[in-house]
Amino acid sequence: MVYAIDFGTSNTVIARWNAATQQPETLALIDLSFRLGKNPPLIPSLVYVEDAASGKVLAGQTVRDRGLDLSSDPRFFRNFKRGIGAEIQGFLPELDGQTVALEQTGQWFLTQVIQQLQRDPNFNSLVFTVPVDSFEAYRNWLSGVCQSLQVEQVRMLDEPTAAALGYGLAAGETLLVIDFGGGTLDLSLVQLQGDRQSQSKPLGFILKWGQKTLTESGQRPKIARVLAKAGQNLGGSDIDNWLVDYFATTQGLAVTPLTLRLAERLKVQLSEQTEAAEAYFNDETFESYELQLDRDRFTTILQEHQFFERLDESMTQVLRQARRQGLEVSDINAVLLVGGTAQIPAVQDWVKQYFEPEKIRSERPFEAIAQGALQISQGIDLKDFLYHSYGIRYWDRRNNRHSWHPLIKEGQPYPMPDPVELVLGASTDNQPSIELVIGELGAEVGGTEVFFEGDRLVTRSLSSGKTQVQPLNDQASTIAKLTPPGSPGSDRIKVLFWLDGDRFLRITVEDLFTAETLLENRAVVQLS
Repeated sequence: MVYAIDFGTSNTVIARWNAATQQPETLALIDLSFRLGKNPPLIPSLVYVEDAASGKVLAGQTVRDRGLDLSSDPRFFRNFKRGIGAEIQGFLPELDGQTVALEQTGQWFLTQVIQQLQRDPNFNSLVFTVPVDSFEAYRNWLSGVCQSLQVEQVRMLDEPTAAALGYGLAAGETLLVIDFGGGTLDLSLVQLQGDRQSQSKPLGFILKWGQKTLTESGQRPKIARVLAKAGQNLGGSDIDNWLVDYFATTQGLAVTPLTLRLAERLKVQLSEQTEAAEAYFNDETFESYELQLDRDRFTTILQEHQFFERLDESMTQVLRQARRQGLEVSDINAVLLVGGTAQIPAVQDWVKQYFEPEKIRSERPFEAIAQGALQISQGIDLKDFLYHSYGIRYWDRRNNRHSWHPLIKEGQPYPMPDPVELVLGASTDNQPSIELVIGELGAEVGGTEVFFEGDRLVTRSLSSGKTQVQPLNDQASTIAKLTPPGSPGSDRIKVLFWLDGDRFLRITVEDLFTAETLLENRAVVQLS
């Protein structure tokens, strides 16, 4: 039985493939899920730590049912997905003698979810959807969680690509998916291609700790080809914080988890009506709150935080990538809006500035991703490319600091047809070896800072002009032992870099002085 998990910043969705109906279905899990109106079952991405030392926690709707999300308690965690794999500024909470990292919080949450799924004796495969802007650290963390829970097979798929499959549109169409949830904005241009003529079985991208295996399906696959991607850390949780800050300024409202919850409710109401109000009275403390907001003021608050400028940046980036491949706006057949934030009328009006209303679809905002992810177990073959660039670290003498030289550019399909060649020399006299540090290179115009502000987890865009880098090997790896030792002033080794079909970065190293091959087809790191 194949299950899919769309792990979200605000809410998480679980789906499975129903073998009897041959259709996906969204699941409600006991004590974890809730259902609001016509929406499918959702699991609030919340954790309350009862005992950090033993790992005893409450998760999902249980946290809300017990009112544990309404007070400033350091044991309560929300929005923790945003900090997984990121460098956190400031102090992490210490509970029961344990420093609680957000990776640990996320693992506790997913453990509660996956252990319920494992009660199904037919459970044997899991598909995770991941943000398009996620670094390898996040994907590796997900793999580690599944390894610890002994999940047999794990697949990973970009959230926007899953959404395109979840809407079930026809082969041959080019789709722009705008996935706008609680923590991230992801735009992905995806082309759904027809069945291949080859009679061979399709390859499924099954990550059983780096091994690729064949799918069991005998169907010839459809192909979902990712043409362009753009993403950033921006979502509904940012808007909630902006609304609370607005009421703190205009009404002197205290910034607490309770007022954050009220602000979130106002935001949700304004997706359905032009005016919204929330009131709260505590009969023990006699605290009372009455908040009102209309759509015009709400839009003004968004404008004051350069919200639409940031949306324009991502749209410009993805359309620029599309034009490099000969695609214009008019070539996009449909625009799919996914995620709760995409339901805000001001966001939908922004989308209409780029596309005709008849091309825009938003009827499956919550379950399209999880249900679409199940399609890769039903004969869907994905042609994807690298979202980030990868490079090696070098010493920049001019600026007296380490810098990064790109080797493999973003947008590179894999496996690579041709290797990248680099010639290196020694930098000191009698140098015995040459080492290599590989990094994943993010945006060159800035980055994202993640930090705690009181009990709020906050992300903020930076415009430092420096490349955002996540090293993939913690310590320099020796790729060439030089015999005899090297000296500056001449080329000493030639290195060929390429990616194989499993996203392993491989190298071959030749000593130019001795004409000896030092390494051949050696896997350095997996970009998975």
